[in-house]
Amino acid sequence: MNVDVLLGLQWGDEGKGKIVDVLTPQYDLVARFQGGPNAGHTIEFEGKKFVLHTIPSGIFNPDAINLIGNGVIIDPVILQREMVKLRQSGTEIGANLFVSRKAHLILPSHRLLDAASEKAKGESKIGSTLKGIGPTYTDKISRNGLRVGDISSASFFEKYTELKERHLQLVGLHNFDFSEYLIDGLRFDAYEEQWMNAVKLLNDMQLVDSEYFINDMARKGKRILAEGAQGTLLDVDFGSYPFVTSSNTTIAGVCSGLGIAPNKIGKVIGIFKAYCTRVGSGPFPTELFDTTGEMLRSKGNEFGSTTGRARRCGWLDMPALQYAIMLNGVTELIMMKADVMDELPTIKVATAYNVNNQVIDHIPFEGCTQQLDPVYEELQGWMKPLTHVAQKEDVPKAFEEYIQYIERKTNVPVSVVSTGPDRSQTWYRKT
Repeated sequence: MNVDVLLGLQWGDEGKGKIVDVLTPQYDLVARFQGGPNAGHTIEFEGKKFVLHTIPSGIFNPDAINLIGNGVIIDPVILQREMVKLRQSGTEIGANLFVSRKAHLILPSHRLLDAASEKAKGESKIGSTLKGIGPTYTDKISRNGLRVGDISSASFFEKYTELKERHLQLVGLHNFDFSEYLIDGLRFDAYEEQWMNAVKLLNDMQLVDSEYFINDMARKGKRILAEGAQGTLLDVDFGSYPFVTSSNTTIAGVCSGLGIAPNKIGKVIGIFKAYCTRVGSGPFPTELFDTTGEMLRSKGNEFGSTTGRARRCGWLDMPALQYAIMLNGVTELIMMKADVMDELPTIKVATAYNVNNQVIDHIPFEGCTQQLDPVYEELQGWMKPLTHVAQKEDVPKAFEEYIQYIERKTNVPVSVVSTGPDRSQTWYRKT
């Protein structure tokens, strides 16, 4: 049985959480393969709203197994809070949540390092969520990290202390007053105490050798969906470096983050918004600074589910979308938030960039340092609400033309269209 993959094609915040939740009834196992609590996947149904940071978005289906893969990094405190909120809502998570022993741990001192590094960058800061993501992946790559499987070791506290002291020395070199820095409103020692208690709870969860676990499920014919976090344009190798996250958000991250072979990949489902958004610093060629951009932000509720920061908004960037499709081998597309543009009489799509009076249709290496002026095509807006679209007969003609325009440009079919935040507001365009 192949592993299907669902991932974002822009700068994150595309709506992956909702779609994973919608698709979960078709799968036996949902597995997160990278990222950490810098991700926020929002799911809404029956008048309730949930934001998941570490737990896979299939958790609301009691028949689905959920796996936190080895490529994910875990802050035990944030994971514990997430579990408490889910249980308070009546969601049972004991029997159907598994955690990879090879997943790395975010230490309290990783969060100090993150804050110190961001402060040192000054105006060149990348817009970190300050969740300790970069420093944790740094320790992983430099072979200094602590993993979930280390918790049960007799030398765990010794290893923790050694790594913490190394971090505090680095923070000192940055002249960062860590004694005054608050982590989620707590002083370092208070947060550290919470962290240690959360580690004990994590050790009591269902810990597995995830690479064997997921391959055994595949051999048994179980249907598996891999859930990505962030988006392709934030990939550490292929995104707008250095304004990127610290992991591989592309299809490559599935194999390294779960331990499955490339030939086990099945469908690759790419999610994109009908417009573009970005949080934090970095290039954004189609960004709007006018009333249209403000309308997209307001009507689309474009505020980060993890940080609360306002998202930058702009028109759809076709060269960037084509780039993401190429990198991931996308086999079908899912369009999100087209309903946000219901009231626009005219919609623009960037089809190329003007760089030093030369028109190009690709993202250049110098994309972070050169001015990329978008070359636009204009399309007619549909000027009708999409929130109740359920079948082809309900679809405004101009909206169907917008979808077909995107399909022609990408040569990939749009199979699902989201027409609102609730799981019920989903139109299956092609089956």
